[in-house]
Amino acid sequence: MKKIISITLAVLFAALLWYFFLKPQDYRVSFEAKAIPGTIYETVKAWNQSFDSILPITYDSQEHFTQMVMANDSVHTYEWSILPVNDSVSKVVVNIKDADHSFHNKLQVPFSDTDFEKGSRKRLLDFNDMLLNHLESFKVKVEGQSELFSSYCACVTLKTTPEKKAKGMMAYYNFLNTILMENQVELNGPPFVEVLDWDLKNNSLSFNFCNPIIRSEKLPNHPDIVYKRIFPKKALKAIYNGNYITSDRAWYTLMDHATRQGIAVDPKPVEVFFNNPNMGGNELKWRTEVYLPLKDSDE
Repeated sequence: MKKIISITLAVLFAALLWYFFLKPQDYRVSFEAKAIPGTIYETVKAWNQSFDSILPITYDSQEHFTQMVMANDSVHTYEWSILPVNDSVSKVVVNIKDADHSFHNKLQVPFSDTDFEKGSRKRLLDFNDMLLNHLESFKVKVEGQSELFSSYCACVTLKTTPEKKAKGMMAYYNFLNTILMENQVELNGPPFVEVLDWDLKNNSLSFNFCNPIIRSEKLPNHPDIVYKRIFPKKALKAIYNGNYITSDRAWYTLMDHATRQGIAVDPKPVEVFFNNPNMGGNELKWRTEVYLPLKDSDE
């Protein structure tokens, strides 16, 4: 009997030690979302901007990252894990910890619905509302394997964050068009973006913003304009409808599709824009063709 009591007390002591000092979170919230991990990750980034004191997100992958949230006078750690259920649904698990009050939270959580729990649930309900609204603002349709177009083009090279890609495009749209028109350069199709580097960990993006043109002897020599040719290449293709600010949702969709199908791709999307945002209108009718190049078999 003494041995049983000793073992029971040892197990109980170990459990309490784990719960109060080793358990990584004070509270856990989980829910399902009709979105792929990349879309959820980008929405968390946008949501993070809504807090008064903005602290950076620590990125491990689009399925796992850590966010620091200001909650009154405390900083809470939100550790996000996003587990794909199928091609359109993900399970979201958020482990929440208040390092300054962790012992107190763990002591109270099992016995009462604390302000810490209520505040955590309220914030994540607000996030879920934001995610649902965002999902209604765009559409992505994967069309499958296609071929990247061929064109000679005039480009400006930009480096920014993915969120500011559209702002950078708009800043140079009139600049590029004006110089080409003044030099009587003939356009040969809608403008497009060619991604050069997409760095998720550092949240940076470098890309060429280009106008297809007819090559001629009248091409202006300008320090900010480069001329190049886009060559045909096999690619996965999707149609994106929505604001160009969030067109990278199609990038994530194509990456997710490629992973599920076991297709090797080069994460450097090309986007072709068929609407001028300056003209306004229903953003869900704006059309963008998005290409994700396939890797060559020898790469």
